[in-house]
Amino acid sequence: MSMDFSIKPSNAPAVAPSPSAVAIAVNDAVQTELRAPLTVTAVDAPAYPRNDPRAPSDGVSRQIVIDRASSTFVYQTIDKRTNEVIAQFPDDAILRRRAYFEALDRQSALPHPAPVDRIAKLA
Repeated sequence: MSMDFSIKPSNAPAVAPSPSAVAIAVNDAVQTELRAPLTVTAVDAPAYPRNDPRAPSDGVSRQIVIDRASSTFVYQTIDKRTNEVIAQFPDDAILRRRAYFEALDRQSALPHPAPVDRIAKLA
């Protein structure tokens, strides 16, 4: 059974393989030698691989703080010289929104007065 998946007529003569053009080109090839400035060399690997652009001693510290109002972990990057927050995740707007919804949840946990019919009826 043939594995080339081509359709061949049953009465066609068999084709003899011919030397490929690649083999002929390899036999006729000329060796090439490059001058030293044109050669390619491997670059020395760095001392340690890094994914972030900053060096380990870049003057910042990182800390994790728990925001009690929103019950959320806050990741902060702080400048060591000025003790100023450079970056924070999640930002203040998201923390305020989470604290607001947390307060609503606490408020909804309190017992409510009798339920009110909120469906408008036309008379």
